[in-house]
Amino acid sequence: MKDAPPGCGDARPEPRRVLCVDFGSTFTKAALVDVTTGHLVATGSHRTTIGTDLMEALDVLRTDLAEATGEEPKWPVRACSSAGGGLRIAVVGNERLVTVEAGERVATSSGGRVVHVAAGVLNATALTALAASAPDLVLLVGGTDGGNTAVLRANARALADAASTSASDSTSALTVPVVVAGNAACGPEVAQVLADAGVAALVTDNVLPRIGVVCPDPARASIRDMFVRHVIGGKHLSRRDEFARIVVGATPDLVLRGVEVLARTCGVPGVVVVDVGGATTDVHSVVEPDPEDAGLGREVVATLPVSRTVEGDLGLRWNAPEIVRAAVKARLLDEAEGTEAATLRTEAEHRKANPGFVATTQAEIDVDVRLAELAVKLALRRHAGRSQVVTGPAGPTVDRAGKDLREVGLLVGSGGLLRHLDPELARTVVAAGLAGAAGHGRLVPEHPDLAVDRDYVLAAVGLLAPDHPDAAAALAARLVPAAGPRA
Repeated sequence: MKDAPPGCGDARPEPRRVLCVDFGSTFTKAALVDVTTGHLVATGSHRTTIGTDLMEALDVLRTDLAEATGEEPKWPVRACSSAGGGLRIAVVGNERLVTVEAGERVATSSGGRVVHVAAGVLNATALTALAASAPDLVLLVGGTDGGNTAVLRANARALADAASTSASDSTSALTVPVVVAGNAACGPEVAQVLADAGVAALVTDNVLPRIGVVCPDPARASIRDMFVRHVIGGKHLSRRDEFARIVVGATPDLVLRGVEVLARTCGVPGVVVVDVGGATTDVHSVVEPDPEDAGLGREVVATLPVSRTVEGDLGLRWNAPEIVRAAVKARLLDEAEGTEAATLRTEAEHRKANPGFVATTQAEIDVDVRLAELAVKLALRRHAGRSQVVTGPAGPTVDRAGKDLREVGLLVGSGGLLRHLDPELARTVVAAGLAGAAGHGRLVPEHPDLAVDRDYVLAAVGLLAPDHPDAAAALAARLVPAAGPRA
């Protein structure tokens, strides 16, 4: 039900609470929201019960929030999940630099982690590699509308044949659902081929209807639908029917939707959110495209105004050593013996070996802060576009490629470490991610306001946006600094 218009006279609507839940890989977070006002009533978190049943963590949170509010824990629940490895997507398309690139960008913005990319016609070797990546879902793309259909048809047939492979040859058997987002001329035919082989298939609009134009939203919606209908239950994360009923999407997808709401709410040229986690560092951005840049036509696959990147080698626990390696490679650290890099490398290996490690001493916290600064800086540089001077017949010119974030008005930090640090220190960590990047030609935000999602509301905003847009906007407004500190 959508938010109702204000009532007549002096009557005030009764408070209506919705419990928004994120089943994370490490912690399950809950936010109780009054959807008549967007007021954040209470929050809580509990270690995710991945080894038993995910709903056990929710049971604890319901009890805790009931005690905190004095209410019966009978609130309607909306949830998202990244537990059990999140959403693993394989992208299959015609050629690496065009349709596969478009598909990969769309898959990443849809809340999934791209675990495999295949270009061209799938042969036996390619199918074996695809199956070995253990995807939850395949995004099948290929051809612009009205263009080549041969590769898309051949790959659909190959996936259908793989689904029919006997269980004795499990190296190439592949029965995961497929979202078809390629040449519209053969979409229904391709879906039928897959359906005849028992593969759950959903046809949507082409992600690349014509060269230079990416159409992400229909594929994002279809991936979300497949995740809810086929992937959640297949991970066997809970034995309760309620779990499948309350989960409406993958956490990163809902967070990105929350960032879209935040961008509309705060009225600035763009918003970037950098989420530093134990395994990855994700960057979400919503930026209005520059009309002048749109006319340049330099990129075969256009940059998405709403996008997300996942840096799988930048995590404060499982991938802490990779942060140090990446920082040395990027010349952010000197790898000589006796330098900061050597100390960080030892500490990072300890965190990787003990992913449940909690920093308690000031020295341990300082290491976490430094690793987070490096992760933020590396992730922002990778997400942002780049400018460089090129020399041509007409002389030197500035060439730009990728996403231009320079005019972004709000940069938000998220993640467990940033939420628990002193607010000023947390903003300093986020600001450190911008230092020196412009000198390397990276188009990172130049003078954004800074904020930290201390109450982890962006997932809740995304969960509430479809049915309670006013409440979602009010909740997102908590992150807009009144006269915020700037980078």
